[in-house]
Amino acid sequence: MSPLTTLAGLLLILIVLWDAFETMLLARRVSRRLRLTRMFYTFTWRPWSWAVSRLTRPGNPRESYLSFYGPFSIVLLLAIWAAALIFGFALLQQGLGSPLTAPEGTPTFATYLYTSGETFFTLGYGDVTPRGLVGRLLAVVEAGTGFGFLAIVIGYLPVLSQAFSRRELNISMLDERAGSPPTAAELLRRHGDDPHRKELGALLHDWERWSAELLESHISFPVLAFFRSQHDNQSWVSALTAILDTCSLVIVGIQGAPVWPARLTFAMARHAVVDMASVFHRAPVPPLQDRLPPAELVRLREGLAAAGMSLSEGEAADRKLAELRALYEPHINALGLYLQMPLPTWLPPAEAKDNWQATL
Repeated sequence: MSPLTTLAGLLLILIVLWDAFETMLLARRVSRRLRLTRMFYTFTWRPWSWAVSRLTRPGNPRESYLSFYGPFSIVLLLAIWAAALIFGFALLQQGLGSPLTAPEGTPTFATYLYTSGETFFTLGYGDVTPRGLVGRLLAVVEAGTGFGFLAIVIGYLPVLSQAFSRRELNISMLDERAGSPPTAAELLRRHGDDPHRKELGALLHDWERWSAELLESHISFPVLAFFRSQHDNQSWVSALTAILDTCSLVIVGIQGAPVWPARLTFAMARHAVVDMASVFHRAPVPPLQDRLPPAELVRLREGLAAAGMSLSEGEAADRKLAELRALYEPHINALGLYLQMPLPTWLPPAEAKDNWQATL
C-alpha cells in the first residue's frame, strides 16, 4: 500500500465531485476563488478571446469564433472532470494495492488507469477485473459515480439551453422597440406615439423580470455569460445597458413617462450588473470615452423633444443623470471589456437598420 498515492487519489476524486456539484447543482454563487471551474475559465477564456481578437476582423468572423467558446468550454470541462475522476480512481486502486486479473501479470499504473476508465464508462469488457474485496467495492463505487455523472450532465445541458432561450427572447424583441444595436434614445422615440406611456411602463416591467431572471440564472450558471446572441450587434450586455440608460432618462424626468416602473427596473438591472461583475471579479472600470458628452446630450434632448418625449433640462437634471450613470456604467463597462461585448451608444448610429429590416 502507498498512503500518499491513496490520499492523492481520494483528494482528487473529492475535489472534482465537489467542484461538479457546485457548478451543475448548487443554485447560488460560490464566492471561493480557488475552484477548478474558476481556474479553467480564467486560463481558457483569456487566451481564446485574445487570439480571436488578434486573428480575426471585427464583425461576423470575430463573433462567430467567440460564440464557439461557451458551448465548447462546457464539453471540455466535462471531459476534464471525467478524466480527473478516472485518474483519481486509478490512483486509489494502485495506492491500496488492489490485485487485478491482468494479462501481463503484475499490473502497472497504465493497467489501473485502463480498468478505471473501463469501469467509469461501464464498458464491461472483463479483460481486466479487480480480485480483492476492496478493489471490487471501489469498482462498484466508480461505476455508480460514472452513472451519476452522466445523469447530472444529461439534466444540466437542457437547463442551460432553456435559460439561454429565455434570455434571448427579450433581446430579440428589443430589436423592433429599440433598434439594432439597442439605444435608449431610439427606445424612447419609438414610444413617443403612445400618449399614456402604458406600453413603455409594460416594457420596463418586463425588463425588470428579465433582469431578475438573468441575475438568478447567470449567477447559478456563469458559463451562460459567454453565450452570445444570434446577431453580431446584439448581446445581453448591450441590452441591459440600453435598459439602464432608458431608466436613467425616465427617472431624470420625461413628461408622462412611468417613473415608478423605471425606478424598479433600474434597481433590479443595476443589481444584476454589479453581481455579475462580482462573479467574474471585475473591478469597476469607467469607459475610456464619455458615452454621453455634452454635445450628444443636446442632440439626445432634441431628438426626444421631436418625438414628444421631452427630457428635463438644467444643471440639476444633468447632475442627476451623471449620478445615475455612475452607479452602473463602470460595472457594465468592466463586463463588456472582459466578455468583448461593446456597450451601445445613447443615440442610434446614422442610417442604422433593425435586424428584421437588414435580414435578406
